[in-house]
Amino acid sequence: MTVHRNCDGVGRRGFVKAGVLGGLGLNLAGRLNSVEAGEVKEESPDKAGIFIILSGGPSHMDTFDLKPDAPSEFRGTFNPIKTNVAGVEICEHLPKLANVADKFAILRGVSHTLGAHALAREYVSTGTKPLASLQYPGFGSIVSRESDAPLDIPSYVAIPGGAQGPGYLGVKYAALNTGGTPRAGQPFQVRGVSLPNGLTIGEIEKRHELLRDLDVTFAGHEKNSQLLAGLARFGEQSRAIVTSRRARQAFDISQESPTFARTFDDEAFSQSCLLAARLVESGVKFVTITLGGWDTHQDNFTKLKDTNLPKLDAGVASLLSGLDEKGLLDSTAVLVGGEFGRTPKINTRSADGGRDHYPRCMFMLMAGGGVRGGQVVGESDDKATLPRNEAITPDDVAATYFHTLGIDHNKEYDTDTGRPIMIVRNGNLIKQIYS
Repeated sequence: MTVHRNCDGVGRRGFVKAGVLGGLGLNLAGRLNSVEAGEVKEESPDKAGIFIILSGGPSHMDTFDLKPDAPSEFRGTFNPIKTNVAGVEICEHLPKLANVADKFAILRGVSHTLGAHALAREYVSTGTKPLASLQYPGFGSIVSRESDAPLDIPSYVAIPGGAQGPGYLGVKYAALNTGGTPRAGQPFQVRGVSLPNGLTIGEIEKRHELLRDLDVTFAGHEKNSQLLAGLARFGEQSRAIVTSRRARQAFDISQESPTFARTFDDEAFSQSCLLAARLVESGVKFVTITLGGWDTHQDNFTKLKDTNLPKLDAGVASLLSGLDEKGLLDSTAVLVGGEFGRTPKINTRSADGGRDHYPRCMFMLMAGGGVRGGQVVGESDDKATLPRNEAITPDDVAATYFHTLGIDHNKEYDTDTGRPIMIVRNGNLIKQIYS
């Protein structure tokens, strides 16, 4: 697996590891061990969500907001091409997305002020500016909190790990991290879902009998212990998932029809998109996919042309077309974006040139769930340095995304200390996205 290391020194594997250890995301055992039992959830939203985080921060000017008439030190070496929507143009190295532009909306002139990876990632993953005193939950954790998912299907899955943890909601609503990416045509082994090393269902049942005997031993203590109550719930759900044929099949992309699977490239990101579509079809309510490598301070154009853009192009185009083919696009809200854009003016620290962190102007994509595709919402100025008119903020994007998912962004939750917190504090709906 390729390791993408951002300029702050955190690689993708390190990011996933930090998520597992720090509550940003958990494997099955870590997640379920911390579950609190007995809470009744509210009615489940009708829609599912997929969030693709482009870790490192992609250049808006070299992807979905090109400025061919800008001076050479700004515009770069890429040219715009027409899409299947009249008047909408994107980068020449995104030809597959150009052919399905009617399925997604481009947000231009998205803007904020946080130029550090971790802070900006938290902002765009929650819709609220980070506070030192409070950790806000990411999109998937909110959806998990609002969902009434089946016991034997995880409500929130992150491939290979989550971008933002459950925050004040607690680890009960953390993602099930896959810990890796699938390979084309092969069953995907996810620790805690697959049965490794020849382990049988019968052996699982024997272990469950032992756990039940231990439950009897500690029954007197459980009445006064949330931890033991949570462990009891852990035992129930972990057994349900591990012994569930449906759960194992949900992660098994080798069971997709060859005709459908062939529409996805063999590369890891495209296979992750295939897995995301399969998980949503199987009842998973939210999937996060992380695609790293966008921290292009040097050799920006070579990295984008040869690696990043082909991956993004193939994966997202196949995902949108695949969801549409399965009849799931209308009920699946898709959001794509990084933590910020990159400097409009090219730096000269490498022969190929680079672009640095730039939160004041960036792009995001939205699709599915009632979003009207084939449109551009918002606009940047002639050099893509700032929004031309009123900025779209990450708060606005989050509020709109939650609305698309059927969740009221004004809803409040109480922290464990009784403090009421609004899901998104300052966001406004981007109404044009639906019209």
